[in-house]
Amino acid sequence: VIIYGDLPKNKENVIYLSNHQCTVDWIIADMLAIRQNALGHVRYVLKDGLKWLPLYGWYFSQHGGIYVKRSAKFNEKEMREKLWVQVKAETPMYLVIFPEGTRYNPEMPKVIADSQTFAEKEGLVVLKHVLTPRVKATHVAIDTMKDYLDAVYDVTVAYEGTVDHKGQRKLAPSMTEFLCKECPRVHIFIDRIELKDIPEEQMYMRRWLHERFEIKDK
Repeated sequence: VIIYGDLPKNKENVIYLSNHQCTVDWIIADMLAIRQNALGHVRYVLKDGLKWLPLYGWYFSQHGGIYVKRSAKFNEKEMREKLWVQVKAETPMYLVIFPEGTRYNPEMPKVIADSQTFAEKEGLVVLKHVLTPRVKATHVAIDTMKDYLDAVYDVTVAYEGTVDHKGQRKLAPSMTEFLCKECPRVHIFIDRIELKDIPEEQMYMRRWLHERFEIKDK
């Protein structure tokens, strides 16, 4: 595990924003949190359908995880209320969000094409190696907890062996492949961002988030 950037040694209340390629990404958040003695603080914003996972779906909910639906079905009020309960209880917060909303999978070209078409329609830079990020969950989380958070961690993860000799992306490792050492090294870059450097209004935060993913794309 090769870490670059500015991961603090001390515990902080943070929102963790990352690109998303596979289930191992969840473990990467744990790898970083454990280096700050904050493993028990990790909570996730999850796709609503994951709440039906046996055992795990119930566990994430009990541990402060937040299930959200996409696009028009996104319930902002419900998410704010759940976060506010955590803040009032002074619950340590290491909230993991994958703004792309789904994994970047080179074997699902339609998902990638749709994401790029959306960016083009909205006048945003078209991204090649990550999907166009969605801002709603990120905006609600930052806006609700802005007086409680210490920082935002912008995390970029790259798995070795996922680009072939022609420069074409391949699938990121599955959990089984990762645990069986099929992925020799993982590169993790952390950029710690102060809240004062993030626009508060959703329209401007959306532009800021997209610019962060432009950097990931490069």
